[in-house]
Amino acid sequence: MERAQINSNPSPLGGSRWGAADYKKGQPRWCPGCGDHFFLASLHKAMAEIGVAPHETAVISGIGCSSRLPHYMATYGMNTIHGRAAAIATGCKVANPNLAVWQVSGDGDGLAIGGNHFIHANRRNINLNMILLNNRIYGLTKGQYSPTSPRGFVSKSSPYGTVEDPFRPAELCFGARGHFFARAVATDAPGTVEVLKAAYNHQGASVCEILQNCVIFNNGTHDAVYSKEGRTKNAIYLKHGEKMLFGENNEWGIVQEGFGVKAVKLGEDGSTEGQSAEGQVFHKCYTEADVLVHDAKCEDNTLQLKLAEMEWPVALGVIRDVEAPTYDDCVWQQIEEVKAAKKYHNFAELLETNDIWEVK
Repeated sequence: MERAQINSNPSPLGGSRWGAADYKKGQPRWCPGCGDHFFLASLHKAMAEIGVAPHETAVISGIGCSSRLPHYMATYGMNTIHGRAAAIATGCKVANPNLAVWQVSGDGDGLAIGGNHFIHANRRNINLNMILLNNRIYGLTKGQYSPTSPRGFVSKSSPYGTVEDPFRPAELCFGARGHFFARAVATDAPGTVEVLKAAYNHQGASVCEILQNCVIFNNGTHDAVYSKEGRTKNAIYLKHGEKMLFGENNEWGIVQEGFGVKAVKLGEDGSTEGQSAEGQVFHKCYTEADVLVHDAKCEDNTLQLKLAEMEWPVALGVIRDVEAPTYDDCVWQQIEEVKAAKKYHNFAELLETNDIWEVK
């Protein structure tokens, strides 16, 4: 069996011959205002721009509000069992390497019961596009706290506040030796489409954390960045090879401080630089020259993790994008090597490798 290549069905005029409508199916059944609606529209648009045909695409999910998404895709799809989306997606990709496989999970489905599958899909570097829709709550089961809910969070299952520290998805991904991590906000369609396309173009396991709102059980959890105005003030869009500047007029920048990073206002930062013998305090004045350049391709993930964990500003865009051998490619390569070394290549030939006699 030879590994097939994905046919993107290019238009003779250039670009994809597929439109967003070609990937749509059914009437989404989510609460009005749910972040899933925003993300679904962005996924349709991203797939159209990527150009892989609907019949060469599979969308695999687990259980939860977000996991209803395959029902609204005119592609192959499977709404599996709780926490097992990564396991099913892995089998789908390895057995059908010609398919573009997208895995969609919520923070509960993907990081609680599905946490073990999540880390091993990253460790193995399986060529999956893994979407983590993070609203910091269990929505389908009516409001229990999830693995990403903050300490002290009050919910139906923690009426006096949680006494646990949450998972940070980026930290979990990096700790599992993940090679691609990106983040977007569900209401930011251009930003979401951009990271989804980057995830598809990455060869290996790609994780996209999508910050979304649950209007019923955790309304406002991402308010700081959910509006365009909020993102201007409280987020930074990282681009490989570009200075880490943000703010309405790029008046803020990210600089290195010791082994960490911090945000400073250019020209008027108040950090202490030194003190004279007379006791006069001198302050460092940061300029654009001090601002770090984002390197998403760096093998060492130390700085990338620092950026991903910043509480302010929230880092958006592609944070890490490093190439490495993929599990599915290695499996198929191994199969070909073993076949070449064997005298038999199918069951009939295997039978003929031993003594054969005929009974009449």
